[in-house]
Amino acid sequence: MCGSLCAYGYGRLAPKPQQASISVNVVVDGRDSCVSLLHEIDWEVKPSRVFDPSNNNSMNYEKLWSWRRYSSVDSCVFQKLKRRDIMDLLNGSWVMVAGDSQARIFALSLLSLVLDSERLESVRGSLFKRRSNYHIVVDEMGMKLDYIWAPYTTNLTNLVMDFEQTHLYPELLVMGSGLWHMLHITNAWDYGDSLRLLRSSLTSLLPVSPDSGTDGPVTGSVSVRSPHLFWLAMPTLVNSMLNAREKREKMTNLMCGEYERGLRDSNMLRQFGGPLQLVDIGSLSWRCGIRYTEDGMHYDGVVYEAGVHIMLNALLIESHQKL
Repeated sequence: MCGSLCAYGYGRLAPKPQQASISVNVVVDGRDSCVSLLHEIDWEVKPSRVFDPSNNNSMNYEKLWSWRRYSSVDSCVFQKLKRRDIMDLLNGSWVMVAGDSQARIFALSLLSLVLDSERLESVRGSLFKRRSNYHIVVDEMGMKLDYIWAPYTTNLTNLVMDFEQTHLYPELLVMGSGLWHMLHITNAWDYGDSLRLLRSSLTSLLPVSPDSGTDGPVTGSVSVRSPHLFWLAMPTLVNSMLNAREKREKMTNLMCGEYERGLRDSNMLRQFGGPLQLVDIGSLSWRCGIRYTEDGMHYDGVVYEAGVHIMLNALLIESHQKL
């Protein structure tokens, strides 16, 4: 079954246009320029209501974000989507988030926008079991979400190859890797090579025929459906805050720069001709600063929340949806 993400030409079970009910404004004229502005975000830190001046802990502060206020961004009318809007947008969709702990937090941030607090707390315990997968169905919107523990790019490539074999794949796929590779392999050239292999696997898979019996790329005028693909970039690492000596020795600023170049040179990202739209946690975390992290690697949920809203607004632009 294809959900609301397919409503504008992305699937063979697309509902009629009047069935779409997204109640937000996102400008689709000049959509490429709007996509390039999605990460123009400002951050604000202020003492919490129960601020303790003797405690400089990150949780002692309230963290806020908003899209930057200037004419180009204003004209795109980006919005923090409300629960009902998100449920309409992702209605009936299969969402998959695959990667390491960053991807796990991203999945939780997405679920936090559609689940009530009681169910979210129950989900948190199951989702954060170390090195495990997680599956949930949100019955109210017919969405199923899978988190796949895939800390290395080779794991992601194997996942894509499974899609090619089964001809079953999600409408929305968010992937990211790099932290484990940097810590355990520490070879930016090898990382870039693994990304190129992943890109090749994605390219051979997409687009796919609506007839699940058809193998390989499809050319010509046949109607095809492609999943919406996003790459979750690594966060900005604060080396002095990393909680292990091995991390501080291997995950240096120099090494981070080399890994970023590996991602860029792999041509994975859409701005370099690749298939994946960027959710740049690196730039978001760099701009918000060290008050948003406890360990120099994992950032407060608000940072990933901003990333989720960037993705959702990008989906609206891709799907040509506007009020």
